[in-house]
Amino acid sequence: MSAAIKPVTILIAAAGNEDANALAGWIVDAAWREGFPAQKTAMPGMLPCADGAACYIEIFPEKNAPAPVMALAPSPADIDLLVAAELLEAGRAMQDVFVTPERTTLVASTHRVYATAEKMTPVDGRYDARRILQAAPKAARKAVLFDLPRLAQETNATHAAVLFGAVAGSGALPLSREMCERVLKEEEAAEAHLRGFAAGHAAAVGEQGEKEVAAKTFFSAAKEKNTDCGNTQARIQNEFPAPLHALLDEAVMRLADYQDAAYAGLYLDRVRGVLAVDREAGGESGGWPLTKEAARLLALWMSYEDIIRIARLKSHASRFARLRREAGAKAGQIVFVTDYLKPSVNDLTDILPPAWAGRFGKLGKLGKRDGAGRALRLRSHTVAGFLALRCIAALKPLRRKSARFGAEQALIERWLGDVKRLGFAAMDAGLALEIVQCASLMRGYGEAGRERRAAFVRILDDIVENQQAVAKGADSLKSAIRKARETALGYPPSESAPAVKGKPIVWMKRGAN
Repeated sequence: MSAAIKPVTILIAAAGNEDANALAGWIVDAAWREGFPAQKTAMPGMLPCADGAACYIEIFPEKNAPAPVMALAPSPADIDLLVAAELLEAGRAMQDVFVTPERTTLVASTHRVYATAEKMTPVDGRYDARRILQAAPKAARKAVLFDLPRLAQETNATHAAVLFGAVAGSGALPLSREMCERVLKEEEAAEAHLRGFAAGHAAAVGEQGEKEVAAKTFFSAAKEKNTDCGNTQARIQNEFPAPLHALLDEAVMRLADYQDAAYAGLYLDRVRGVLAVDREAGGESGGWPLTKEAARLLALWMSYEDIIRIARLKSHASRFARLRREAGAKAGQIVFVTDYLKPSVNDLTDILPPAWAGRFGKLGKLGKRDGAGRALRLRSHTVAGFLALRCIAALKPLRRKSARFGAEQALIERWLGDVKRLGFAAMDAGLALEIVQCASLMRGYGEAGRERRAAFVRILDDIVENQQAVAKGADSLKSAIRKARETALGYPPSESAPAVKGKPIVWMKRGAN
């Protein structure tokens, strides 16, 4: 055994124990068949995700050599191949220096499985995936990036099989493709494994990754629905600067699908008022930041979720097609879908006319349940369940006459009035932006959503529209708005946190024996 030969080190970071163990087992099996000593170490629970697992493998690339002594755990800056089944895991590996430009080949998926910390944030708490995609080619000697779930779905194969093909095609291992395929042929569902292996191998060899995350948003999905938006597209081109076109195009598609083309036109009227403030404050030089943020938050606010919207989304044909794909159903197979719903009294009264909502809303104060909804199991795949959803979705034309619609539109106009009034008065884009960002509170549903709505109204009452607060100047007003907004979102400023006082250590005298 030559002392100059070093083992090939492999670290697998997978979102599921089964994927990590299966992939590691196949790699070790192929290595032994090639005549290379190899060993793996499973490390369940190493990753931050709930069912995360990591496997560490060492392969000694010398055939028929005496069994070497191999390490049981990875070391930073000492990894030849890093396999990440999710994009954020690749980012963590780069941050922990398991990926180096001199040595490491990175094989990673571009899709995201959002961490609990990202989901808990009241606003958009997602990590910026673009930063990882931009850093990967620089941090690694070679980066192979591809959409793992898409390839697995297209080939009806497991994630482990697709990753195995990408690993074999990356060139980082002393393993032949023939030997890897021979290992898969002896497994159950060999045909599916080989299809996935071929797709992963092609992604590594012929298509060196996807430079952008190919995640389809709700906005882009709405574009495909052939919605008649009237003259809104022409208005965007004629009335707004080019940097805003993409955002506004997506927004009007969303709102036309949510209500109608006239509603999308109202949205553009409102954004045009914010654009005037942005233009007077010199926003053109910065790419119109005030208008972009206002347009984004306003589109979300104007498409608030009610039971009409939820019923329409749950009964849409594209949803059932997606569920069939995810379940791997073949033609002719029946897929059972059960939706778990719990509409409260407030959810029901929101879609009623104001007079009716006031009467029926009193039911929410009766008893100890305080209007809490009753849990329902709706079998959406049945005729009765599907018709129930479609009947509720058919109430969309009546949404304009509902109690919540009127309340939301009035509050939106009040918010925009404050943005324009104070923005023009102070000619301070920063102040207007602070008021705009308060709309991030207007999201969510249930009790938490109502609490954030109340906090939003308090900010308008006590700070934005309070003459004493306004008289203190723009800087003081910006600070007060920011502090109140962050507190309402659950992120109190660090300076407001109480100081932690240490407890004194008291030495007790030893008692007499």
